[in-house]
Amino acid sequence: MSVIGTNIAANTALAYLNKNSAAESSALAKISSGSNITSASDDAAGLAISSNMKSDIAVLQEAATNTTNGESVLNTADGALSNISDVLTRMKALATEAQSGSSDASSLSDIQTEFTALATEVSNIATQTTFNGQSLLSTTNSDGTTSSFTSTSGATFMTGTSSSDTIAVKLTDLTSMISALSSLDVSSASGASAAMDTLTTDIQSVSTQRASVGASLEQLQYTGDVISTSITNLQAANSAISDVDLSAEQTNYTNEQTLTSAAVTALTEANQMQTELLKVLQ
Repeated sequence: MSVIGTNIAANTALAYLNKNSAAESSALAKISSGSNITSASDDAAGLAISSNMKSDIAVLQEAATNTTNGESVLNTADGALSNISDVLTRMKALATEAQSGSSDASSLSDIQTEFTALATEVSNIATQTTFNGQSLLSTTNSDGTTSSFTSTSGATFMTGTSSSDTIAVKLTDLTSMISALSSLDVSSASGASAAMDTLTTDIQSVSTQRASVGASLEQLQYTGDVISTSITNLQAANSAISDVDLSAEQTNYTNEQTLTSAAVTALTEANQMQTELLKVLQ
């Protein structure tokens, strides 16, 4: 039926033109952004899942930083404990030397001088070993506050996506040991003998602390590996949802572009049909 009041063909062509043009714009937006979801209407469920994954990835990346910081703390503490162990070993050797029957008063005085200096060095190492202002081997920080690392619960590092995913780093306060060292006297054989007993206990204590630090360090390293793997897997899963397949989308864009051009041509032809029908009245 030929009518001039309503151009049905033009309306149909216009509807397809709008549809194809919108699809072409959507494809172009995805290609330009590199994202498969440029608006919530593209994939509402996928957008929600992707948002949660991005949140988890951001948290895990910070957790990885926390783990690295924890490892740095423990490595710093272990280095200090190693130095203290070396100093204590030297002090024990001096105590042994002081028990030699060939040592005269002058020699014992020299031994005591070095022994006292080494005790002071142990104190310096313990009080000056810090991380971000927090003392690692002493209860009190330089500003007079209490160190979290030598507190009852230790310093907590978050290592996961839940507030319960934590690892506590707890170090031992050496204040009492340092105080005891400062009172040792190796200027006599009897004093040197007592000093050796104390030093033997201290060296064992430091070795035990180093073993504890090593165990905590190993735990953090394994946790860091798990976090790294989790981040990689989450990024891959999120990519499958949110990242655009450029090859497929380029094909879609080309198809929609062709359809849009066809719709424009069809609309032009439909509008010309009205003009041709009016010629019948001439």
